[in-house]
Amino acid sequence: MMRLTVQEVRKHYGPDPVLDGVSFDLRAGQRAALVGPNGTGKTTLLKILADREEADAGTVDWVAGTSVGFLEQHPEFAQDRTLWDEAREALRELLDMNEQAEAIADRLSQTDDPAEHRRLGQRFDHLQQELHRRDGYHVDHKIERVLIGLGFEPASFQQRVSQLSGGQQNRLLLAKLLLEEPDVLLLDEPSNHLDLEATQWLEDYLVTSQQALILVSHDRYFLDRVATRTLELFCGTVDCYPGNYSAYQRQKAERLEVQRRTFERQQTEIAKMEDFIRRNQYGQKHAQAEDRRKKLQRIEPVEAPREIAPPPMRFAPPSRTGDIVIRVERLSKAFQQPLFENLTFDVLRGEKWGILGPNGSGKTTLLRCLMGECPVDSGRVVHGTGVRIGYFDQQLRCLDEDSQVVDAIRPQHKEFVEQQRRDLLARFGITGDMAFQRVDQLSGGERNRTALAMLAAADANVLILDEPTNHLDLWARDALERALRDFEGTVMFVSHDRYFLNKVADHLLVVEPGRFRVIDGNYDTYLNLVRQAKAVAEDEANQADRSVSASQNGEAGSKASRASRKKRRFPYRKLADIEADIHHREDRIETLHAALTDPEILRDGARVKQTTAELEQTKLELAGLYEHWEEAAELGG
Repeated sequence: MMRLTVQEVRKHYGPDPVLDGVSFDLRAGQRAALVGPNGTGKTTLLKILADREEADAGTVDWVAGTSVGFLEQHPEFAQDRTLWDEAREALRELLDMNEQAEAIADRLSQTDDPAEHRRLGQRFDHLQQELHRRDGYHVDHKIERVLIGLGFEPASFQQRVSQLSGGQQNRLLLAKLLLEEPDVLLLDEPSNHLDLEATQWLEDYLVTSQQALILVSHDRYFLDRVATRTLELFCGTVDCYPGNYSAYQRQKAERLEVQRRTFERQQTEIAKMEDFIRRNQYGQKHAQAEDRRKKLQRIEPVEAPREIAPPPMRFAPPSRTGDIVIRVERLSKAFQQPLFENLTFDVLRGEKWGILGPNGSGKTTLLRCLMGECPVDSGRVVHGTGVRIGYFDQQLRCLDEDSQVVDAIRPQHKEFVEQQRRDLLARFGITGDMAFQRVDQLSGGERNRTALAMLAAADANVLILDEPTNHLDLWARDALERALRDFEGTVMFVSHDRYFLNKVADHLLVVEPGRFRVIDGNYDTYLNLVRQAKAVAEDEANQADRSVSASQNGEAGSKASRASRKKRRFPYRKLADIEADIHHREDRIETLHAALTDPEILRDGARVKQTTAELEQTKLELAGLYEHWEEAAELGG
């Protein structure tokens, strides 16, 4: 089923078009990645599709009845509401339907008029069917699932929206959009403000959803997992490719090769014809020259290859260091709580180390400790012979905001004339008049590439980078990956970009609960180890279950083996006793939910933790009682 048809959409800002004839369609269930270099109009196109902006020309046709959800970039909430209440508003339609069904049920119980009873009954049946279809009987469970999935702790559910950080408010916007469940989602950088665990949850959610979506993201791992189609926006138009981002890259390379050959053949033929005409237009072969001139006029020009050229990033060959570049011995650091303890590892010359972990886990602090910029509580960091460190700060504080770009990258340790600096900037995609702009006039991506050029000017043999892919588009990220892989020195970097970690890292330092873990390999290596550990744990759990089952069967003896009825999982109990326990647990859960809204408890972190833990345990016990009741009802006690 077609959901959307876009035909010849155009949009201008100033004399040059941003969108210059965009056409594509979207079918139900398709998940389309919208990719293109920074500044090509991806967000503008999404806003036009969401009716937030008007196109100058062209049509955007949504199939009648299609509901569309657009992820806004600037949150606007009723500030006096709690996180839970604001999320619940996303399901207002379902909540209203529940209230209507309850009201109709009351009226049905009171009316004696057969016609009115029939009319109300039909309306009640319709509401029940719709509530069942949309899972409207489990509203609170849906809200809890999405909020926890996107990284909210249960203890924060009753927090005022006005008290949430900007990142938390953006996550709440995403949560509300997912809860609304529109037919089509328009998502612009949805994984911004999400940690790795929440990003993986969102990937799983979108992959299993039946919704169609158009997704803009710089997270290539995310695009690979989610997208089933790729729309490339470049030079104002869209080219369509089946498959995810990696499939798009392969097909794009093949398509470019064909385009280049076709274009070059035609250019060669045109050059030959023009040369013949020029040499013979006044000679004996004048008639032939005139014939070729007419043929030349009739030639339909082949378009130049639609090539998106990445900046040719490159770091200078480094000076040689000792074999051990950085030695870390029993390193510990804490602020309000420990960040790392007894951390020990060696970084050898030429290795590429990625550091992966959640926000606030001490990754940036570790980098500063390794450079000697932050004092450690215990242990030591030893630099090898000849080590010269270059540091990329994700806040880009190294750049003088008031300087021209060409002056901002001037190194202090050597003579580096203006033309050399301009050539270096061009390697990182800062060309032309951009080199003479002030730093504070640059976009995020341009500032990032300027800082990388400054790093390249430092002639370092050890590069330490903190989130170097921030604000870079997909092509700049590819270029940086190649530059770091080709760099013969040593690299340590913090990144949430799993694709980048896979391409660059040969070692990982992974922050896990209560420890740092060293992995010999890249992100895929780490994932395989996690899966293996999970499989081993599940296998051990299954073996334990089988052992318990065998023990119970042995106690039952031959009588159980002769029984034709289903084996018991639970000990014999009367239904009435189980029901009494169920009611007790349900009452306790209501009490605990109420406790988590009590301001006095919310001010006490220990009590919140204790109450939350008891709530989760009681829910588990209740689920077991439900299963026990079902078995007892089936087997007669």
